[in-house]
Amino acid sequence: STRHGGFYTQEEARHIVDYARRRGITVIPEIEMPGHSLAALAAYPELSCTGGSFEVAHGWGVFDDVYCAGNPEVYTFLEGVLDEVMDIFPSPLIHIGGDECPKTRWESCSKCQLEMERNKLKDEHALQSHFITRMERYLNAHGRNIIGWDEILEGGLAPNAAVMSWRGTAGGIQAASMEHEVVMTPGKPLYFDHYQFNPDEEPVAIGGFNSLMDVYAFNPVAGVPAEYHRYILGAQANVWTEYMETSDHVEHMVQPRASALSEVLWLGGKRPGEDAAFRQAMDYHIQRLQAMGWKYAPYEFKKIATDEAQ
Repeated sequence: STRHGGFYTQEEARHIVDYARRRGITVIPEIEMPGHSLAALAAYPELSCTGGSFEVAHGWGVFDDVYCAGNPEVYTFLEGVLDEVMDIFPSPLIHIGGDECPKTRWESCSKCQLEMERNKLKDEHALQSHFITRMERYLNAHGRNIIGWDEILEGGLAPNAAVMSWRGTAGGIQAASMEHEVVMTPGKPLYFDHYQFNPDEEPVAIGGFNSLMDVYAFNPVAGVPAEYHRYILGAQANVWTEYMETSDHVEHMVQPRASALSEVLWLGGKRPGEDAAFRQAMDYHIQRLQAMGWKYAPYEFKKIATDEAQ
């Protein structure tokens, strides 16, 4: 289990937004739906399929209890939440999650099944698409667009949705080919909660292995037909902190891999044929991190193969 709880006040959230804005950064909030919602259901069990009761999870994971897609009160509740979110965050994009939503409760829920029947939805994946599309319409009416994890492709992609492709790049390639905007964020190599060196020499992590050179070798437009490259907005590294109890640990996991990713994105997916330029760039980044007092991880270089050699 792990510590849980805590929250930002609206004033604190506004401060974060302003702090980022003054540095040219847009904060995109994520409000998970319809899954990853157990904390909300613990407070409002009537928004579930079963009526509860529920406890806030003491550990991380994927849980069967999610928002009831056939309950009108769910949409009213989430619209109210999004109203508050939009008041705080001026971002043109609002992240609605959409990932890791089990359909178990929906399959046996009379309200969900009736919603499927009314809207001629063929299965529960289509029901999730219906759910997401309904929330998209609400946000679009308020001048915002949605972005969600690649599971929102299942059952049909909402008309104006952008996609974050985390289960590899296939979802991103599919969405771009459908002329939807995409952020590539595949677990391999852009999950920075994974090990970057020998696990015996590293702080405990959730698993996996994404080295500095794995990050630098990533091409966010690889596999995307040239005519759809314009739909790839870029890439994002994810840092889930279940195993990170201190800011020093987070810094160790983030850097210098984040610096390597920045080099990839500035180059637009076109890496130099040799690693000399990368070495020079990383020398600068390390000096910068040292000056800032970051507890970055040590790193090593390996020969980078050119795209042509591959």
